[in-house]
Amino acid sequence: MVTEVLHWLAPKEGDVYVDCTIGTGGHSEAILEKARGRISLIGIDRDEETLKVAKEALKKYQSHISLVKANFKHLPQILKEKKIREVDSILYDLGLSSFQLKSRERGFSFRGSAPLDMRVDRSQKMTAAYLVNNLSAAELGDIFLRLGEERWARRVAEFAVRERQKSSLKTTWDLVEVVRKAIPAEVRKKRKIHFATKIFQALRIKVNQELENIKIALPLSFEWLRPGGRVCVISYHSLEDRIVKREFSEGKKNRLKILTKKVVKPSSNEILANPSARSARLRAAERL
Repeated sequence: MVTEVLHWLAPKEGDVYVDCTIGTGGHSEAILEKARGRISLIGIDRDEETLKVAKEALKKYQSHISLVKANFKHLPQILKEKKIREVDSILYDLGLSSFQLKSRERGFSFRGSAPLDMRVDRSQKMTAAYLVNNLSAAELGDIFLRLGEERWARRVAEFAVRERQKSSLKTTWDLVEVVRKAIPAEVRKKRKIHFATKIFQALRIKVNQELENIKIALPLSFEWLRPGGRVCVISYHSLEDRIVKREFSEGKKNRLKILTKKVVKPSSNEILANPSARSARLRAAERL
């Protein structure tokens, strides 16, 4: 949703811009081009590998950018260290990058067999494999239901515990097979998405504490916007979007104006060109 991001953030020369999830640098590159490179950009990401890709992609703007490996919930500390008092725009793109999804060894995708990892920050200890092999059926069921909104959550959890007693669940395919056995065939066939999608989503969210991070980060970021400064958030599932909607609503009490009366969805042309964008939802707000 690059066009939409440019519209709602309205970057201009001299701005201080923060990309809290810079990924491989796509949105930031568009922002820099729009402002003819004459802005100060701070790019944050927990993934060291994608930061390297972003650094290469943005190398012609290297004198105007600062890349930081960190969790975006630490934005206040990052800005204080850089002696920045306020910023003009902040972007959160909460989805995984295609780079991460295509990195088979990361375990985000179930399209091929890979280690059951799912860590965005590979320096952290907790992995998806640890969760599925150590949590109780009740704990796993709660994760699958609450974070994946999976109707068959309890049954999948019970099957996972049963299977791990025979052999540890080590790969993405091990988990896919558990889900395949747990969800009845007639249910699987009727689904428009892959039957393991919600289970993988739930584990990824849990491993990376995604919802907790945005709950902490978003209200903090409002305080660093200058008057007239804007924040834009792209979410990819209802759990994230509910949090964004709620935090924007709460922010109205503290001089925040919601710009997007309704959630903004990608255009049909973008969905045709990039099917993975179909679930994207954008909201934007401005500091008064």
